[in-house]
Amino acid sequence: MKYKIIYTVAALLGSTAASFSGNLNYVSPSRRHARLGIDTNIVERRSWKRDNVAYEPSELNFTHGVASGDPWPESVVLWTRVAPSNKSENSTVPVEGTAPLWSHETEQFVEADPNPICVEWKVYMGKKNETQQTVSQGVTHTTSDIDFTVEAQGLEPLTEYNYQFNVCNSDVKSPIGRTKTAPTADDDVSSLSFAVFSCSNFPNGYFNAYGNAACKDEHDWVLHLGDYMYEYAADDDATERGSIPPNKIFTLYDYRAQVANNVYRDGTSGSNNTEESFLNDGPEISVDTRKVNAVRAYFEWMRIRQTDLDDGLRIWRSFQMGKLLDLVILDTHVHDRSITSLGWNDDYIDLIRDDPSRTLMGARQEHWFYNSLSISAKRGATWRLIGNQIIVSRILQNDEGSLSGDNWNGYIANLNRTLKHLYDNNISNNIFLAGDSHQKRVSDLVWLGEREHNMKTGQGAVGVEFAGTAVTSSGQSGPIEPNAGDYARAMIERNDEMMWQEGYYRGFFHLQVAPEKLTAQFYGSPSVTTRNPWDIPLANFTVVANENHLERPVGGVQAESGALRFGNVKHTNLTLNTETKEWEVIGFDQMFIE
Repeated sequence: MKYKIIYTVAALLGSTAASFSGNLNYVSPSRRHARLGIDTNIVERRSWKRDNVAYEPSELNFTHGVASGDPWPESVVLWTRVAPSNKSENSTVPVEGTAPLWSHETEQFVEADPNPICVEWKVYMGKKNETQQTVSQGVTHTTSDIDFTVEAQGLEPLTEYNYQFNVCNSDVKSPIGRTKTAPTADDDVSSLSFAVFSCSNFPNGYFNAYGNAACKDEHDWVLHLGDYMYEYAADDDATERGSIPPNKIFTLYDYRAQVANNVYRDGTSGSNNTEESFLNDGPEISVDTRKVNAVRAYFEWMRIRQTDLDDGLRIWRSFQMGKLLDLVILDTHVHDRSITSLGWNDDYIDLIRDDPSRTLMGARQEHWFYNSLSISAKRGATWRLIGNQIIVSRILQNDEGSLSGDNWNGYIANLNRTLKHLYDNNISNNIFLAGDSHQKRVSDLVWLGEREHNMKTGQGAVGVEFAGTAVTSSGQSGPIEPNAGDYARAMIERNDEMMWQEGYYRGFFHLQVAPEKLTAQFYGSPSVTTRNPWDIPLANFTVVANENHLERPVGGVQAESGALRFGNVKHTNLTLNTETKEWEVIGFDQMFIE
C-alpha cells in the first residue's frame, strides 16, 4: 500500500509540478535576495523518496483560517495555511544559505515534511447554498518550507467575492472567506470605507475589536497600520495568553510566531549591530540575519504583494482607488530608518532629532513618497490617505515639552521635507493615518514654525491626522475619571493643533470617504479581559473636501471619553452588542488581562 501511495503522489507531481509557481511564497520577495526563494524542483524531487508516505487528507487542517489582501482591480492575494499541526516548522535552512537556493536535501527536513500538500482554491460569486459562479480557480502545492499564498486573477473591479480552499480530491475544506477588489483608477466612485486598526498585543487580552468590526460589516476593506500581532517573552503558564516561544525572538521559527520591538535600519530596542549585542543579547545572530528571518516570515504570513522585485524587501506601495482616493502605504520602521529611541538613548535622540541626515524611510522611499503624492494630485484624485506606522503631528508629552524619538518628531528634517512638499505644491486633502502610540489622537496637520494655524477655524493646516488606539496593547491606565481624563485634558491644553485625545479604550476607527467629505468614527471595546461583542461609540469627526482641517465645531461638540477641544465629554457607557444589535448601559472595572 505504501508504494501505491508513493506512485500516486509521484504521478500527481509529475502532472502538476508547474502548480508550485501558483504559490507566491516559493518566490523570493526580492531579486536582490535570491536566496529567499525556494527551488521547487528540489522540493518536488524530495517528495519522490522511496520511503515517503503522503499525508492523508484527514491528517490535515486549515490551521489559521483564511484571509485576503492587497486588492487590485482585477486580482487579490489569497492566504491560508494547511498543515498537520498548528506548530510552525523549526528548520532554519531556508534562511541560512547552507545550500544553493534553499536546497533542502537534509535528513531532518525530509523527515519533517515528506510530501507537498496539494491544495485547490476557487473564487466565486454568490453565497453558500445559492447558485455559485466560479470566476477564478487553481491548484497549487505547499510544504513546511513556506506558508500558503496565491493570487486570484481575472476578477472584476470593485466587486465582492467569496473564496475557499480545499485539500485536493477531498472534503477537507477551509472556512469560506470574503474579499473585494479595488476600483480602477478612472472609476467615478461615490463612497469607499475602511476599518482601521493597529497594535495587537496577544497576552494583554482578546481581539474583540476585529470581531466587532466584522459583525457590524460597515467597511469595504480593513487597513492595519502595524504591530499586527506581537508578544513579549513570557511563560505559557504565566497567563492565559502566554507567548510562543517564551523568549526573545531571533530565528525564522521565532519570527513565524511573533515580532521584535522598535526596529530600525541597524537593530532593534533589544539588539543592535555591535559585538556585545551579537555575543550577549542574541544567540550569535547578527541584526542583518535577524532581519532576513523577520522579512521571510512576514511575507509568509501577511497577505501583501511585493510590488517591485528589484527593490530590496520593499513593503511600501500605493493603491489608486478610482478618482476618489489614493492610498499610500509607507514603511517608517524597517526599510532604511535611522536610529530610533531604544529605551536607553533618549538623550542622544534629543541631540540629533534635527540632524538633516536622519531619515525615517531612506532616500529611495522618500522620493517615491513625494512623487506618489504629486502624481495623485495631478491625476485628480480627491483624497490622499497616507497609512504609516507612527504619529506625524507634534506631540508635547509633558509640560517640559518633551518629544518622542520614536515617531516623526524624532526625524524633524524628514518631517519638514514632507510638509514642505505638500505646502509648496498645493497638495490638499491629505489624511495621515497613524498607530503605534496606543492612543487616539485627532489633529490638524500643521507645519509649525513655518505656516500660521488658526486653532479656532483650522485655517493654515494642510490636512488632518487620525491616530488610532490599539486593539489590545497597553494604554492610559484607569479609572477613566480622573486618571485617563486628566491625562487627556493635559494633552489638549499643551498641543494647540490637537483636537481630541483619548487613551483608555482599546478599539478601532471607521473611515467613510466620499467626494464631498470624509468622516471618521472611533469605537472602543470596554474590556479585553474576555471575548465579548461590546462596542462603544466614542467620537465622530468630519473633514470637508478642500478645507484641509477638521470641520468646526470639532467632533460635533461631544465625545464619550477623553478630552475634546471646543466640546464636551459625557460618559454615557451606552454600548452596542454587535451580535444582537441591542444597546445597553454597561461598564467594566478592568481593561486588560493581568
